[in-house]
This record gives sequence, structure tokens and C-alpha cells, in this order.
Amino acid sequence: MRRPLVTVILPAKDAGAYIATTLETLLRQFDDPSALQLVAIDDGSRDGTGDLMRRYAARFPNAEVIVNPSPRGLASARNQGLALVEAETFCFVDGDDWMQPGRLSVLSSRVHELGADFLRTDHVTVREGVRTLVRAPHPWREQLVPPREGILPDSASTMVDYPFAWAGIFHRRMIDQGLAAFPPGLFTAEDRPWIWRLHLQAASFAVVDAPALLYRRGVSTSLTQVRDRRQLDFARAMSEVVDLVEIDPEAERFLPKAVWTALALSSHHLVRSRRMPRALRIEMRAAIRGLLERLPHAEVVAAVARLEGSRRRVLASSLRRSGHVR
Repeated sequence: MRRPLVTVILPAKDAGAYIATTLETLLRQFDDPSALQLVAIDDGSRDGTGDLMRRYAARFPNAEVIVNPSPRGLASARNQGLALVEAETFCFVDGDDWMQPGRLSVLSSRVHELGADFLRTDHVTVREGVRTLVRAPHPWREQLVPPREGILPDSASTMVDYPFAWAGIFHRRMIDQGLAAFPPGLFTAEDRPWIWRLHLQAASFAVVDAPALLYRRGVSTSLTQVRDRRQLDFARAMSEVVDLVEIDPEAERFLPKAVWTALALSSHHLVRSRRMPRALRIEMRAAIRGLLERLPHAEVVAAVARLEGSRRRVLASSLRRSGHVR
């Protein structure tokens, strides 16, 4: 059997309503089906997700299905897949998303033509049948650049604010260099420290055009929709981002961006917490105060001065309790 061109890592939990579409589109990525290796991870599903994975795996020349008896979380499930990558390039897809035909054929060719460590793409969101193009926030297309050039400016949307693991393809040297793994055990925001590590430590990337990945929004089981303790993980994830930046040789350059992002996400989660049960709301506020206490004071003060009024009002109490403002 020939060595595959791309390994697709597909973790899913209770995605039985959608995952057949995901798997069907993976069969349409290459003229030669042996070009694709499928690594599917059933992360503690209680529906028919695992059965569908196994049924489709029989249609791929190179496929493996891993079964976790209980959920280990998206970060850990993706890491399980990374350990089994055989191809020179790899990518991720979630169990409720799908790809247009030929996407991976295009991306695997482009990553070699450009000599990139990783490529990023736009994506299409799908909500109630309405499709919307979401462009990767980078001004240059088809140009190889140092990933650090995709981090700033601090108060605008940049590539570290576009952390979606499935929006691109990666050379396997990202695994060999220890840059591809996700922080284990995170159930949400696992892609925040992951994308920062890539942009701080990889050598080259590009944003390219390719057939679309379609991202299904509004799925009730998606972690972007639920409000439970898993949402608390964002605070740990952003603390890990700050850890990464603080040890970087250009920490002074990038800390304002990391702090700005931490404040923006804290504001977002404080608003979301208003609909949580009281006990969980208290936990969320405590986690946010802990994150804010961890942030460097000078950068917080500078960022707060530039926040719009609504975010400042949401954060005011937490900022006072964490000692950043009076």
C-alpha cells in the first residue's frame, strides 16, 4: 500500500446525526482513495457515532477507529490521532462539519509547493441552511511568511484569533517538533494555546484558497452552545497562552495581544455566565478573577484604557477584585 498523502484526524462525541456526511465527503478528496489515511476517535459517544465510524472505515484503504469508553475531551482525542499520523501532512475535521470535494488534494499540493509548515484557509459557516463565508484575518494570500507576522496588531482580529484547528493543513514536522499537540484535558478553548504555539514557534505559514470546509453552527451538542463546567477551561487555556508568550524572546512585543485577548474572552464569558446556574456562575467568575490576577498589571491597565465601554463595564468588578483597577 502506498504511503498516504494526508492523515485526517476525526474526533467526535455523539455526532451520529451528522458524521455520515463528514465521512462521505472524505471519500471525495482524492481520485486515489489510498491517498488518505483516516484516524477516527469515538470519544465516549452514547449514540451511533462509533458504529458509523466503523462502517465507513471499511470503505477506506487505510483507516483506524479508536474508542474511548468515556469522554476524554477534544484536546486529548486529537492528540490520540496525532500519535497515529502516517502521512507527510495531516489535518483535523470535526464530526458535524464537512468538506467540498478535492479540498485535501489542493491543500496537500500547496503545502509542498510553498514549503510551508502549515497552511490556513477561509471557511464557510452553515446555520439553518444559510451559508456565510468567514475569511481568515490575514492580508496576504498565497504568500509564505513567518507565523509571527500573523499575531499583531493587538486590538484587531488576527490569525491567533482564528484558532480553528480544522481550517488548514499541517506538515508532519509540526508533530516531530512538538508543536502539534493540544493541552491535554481541555474540553473547550483547547485551540487557543495551540494556535499561539504554532505562530510563535513554527517557521512558515500561508493563507491559501481551497475548496471549502463547511462548519455547522447552532448544533445543540456543540461545546460552543452548551453552558456547563467545560466552559471554565477557557481561563486555563488563556493562562497557558500567557505562559507561552512570557518565555518568548519577543514577549514585550506580543504580551499586549495576549492580554487583550484574555480580557475580550473574559468579557464574553462573563456575559454568557448570566444564563448559567448560580453555582456555576460563581465558579466562572472565580476562574476569570484567577486569570486576571495572573495577567501582567501594566499590560492590563493599557488594554483596559482602550476597551470599548461595554466591555469595561462587564469587566469592572472582576478587574477591581483582581487588583488591576480601583
